[in-house]
Amino acid sequence: MSASSQATLVAGIAAIPQITPAPEPQRPWVNRLRSRGVLATVGLIAFVAIWKAAQASGLGGDGTVPDPFAIPGALLAEWQAGRLQTAVESSLIHYAWGLALGTLLGCALGAAAALSTLIDQLLSGVVRVLRPIPPLAWVIFAIAWFQISHEGAAFVIGIGVFWVNFYTTHAAVRGVEPRYYELARAFGQSGRLRSLLDVTLPAAAPGILAGVQTGIGAALMALIAAELIGMPGIGQEMNVAAGVGDYATVAAYMLVISAIYAVFDAAFVQLEKRATQWRPS
Repeated sequence: MSASSQATLVAGIAAIPQITPAPEPQRPWVNRLRSRGVLATVGLIAFVAIWKAAQASGLGGDGTVPDPFAIPGALLAEWQAGRLQTAVESSLIHYAWGLALGTLLGCALGAAAALSTLIDQLLSGVVRVLRPIPPLAWVIFAIAWFQISHEGAAFVIGIGVFWVNFYTTHAAVRGVEPRYYELARAFGQSGRLRSLLDVTLPAAAPGILAGVQTGIGAALMALIAAELIGMPGIGQEMNVAAGVGDYATVAAYMLVISAIYAVFDAAFVQLEKRATQWRPS
């Protein structure tokens, strides 16, 4: 094909009108339906509807499935009787202490084991023996050592939180890239303490904080186990209500537990954002 023919062919192809796909019609109502808040609401409504259907069908027998619409009334009755405020106040005392102690000790020992081969080897046998023991098994010793008190409940909660933070911190510190330390040494950042503060903790912070956040929920699980033995609090009130067949009140206190977790988790998320402002968004 000659040069003139090629030019004519190219010009002809260029002259063909381009067909562009028609833009999709704007449907703002579809975007609104797909929003996270709307979908979450739809899921919650569906959950309550299934719950109500199960209760109406007599599932479980003997009224053990409470009416979801009776829960607000049960919650109000507990509030008016003063039991709700007293239970929440008592639970928050040993919950906060157990969460704080378990988090601090778990993070500190996990980091120490990750940074020191000697400490890691010394703890390896102890960890294998103690880790499989659930916090509930320690309730017996908590009663023997601390009687039925805030200290005993905090002890049980602290054990549950400790292992979560120990393992997540250990993994996060071990997972720090070696090149970060090399880069720090290249800029004259030497010394163990300086390396810990300027390299290890910032690099491991996301993993450590993820463990702390997980521990917030683990502490609530251990909380109920600790209170079922008779320690005043939410768990005890749930046990009393279950003893008289008042399952609506039991469910009401379960929702209180969810509310406590939501508050602590939201507060932690804000603290995490402040502590990791250096991270790219």
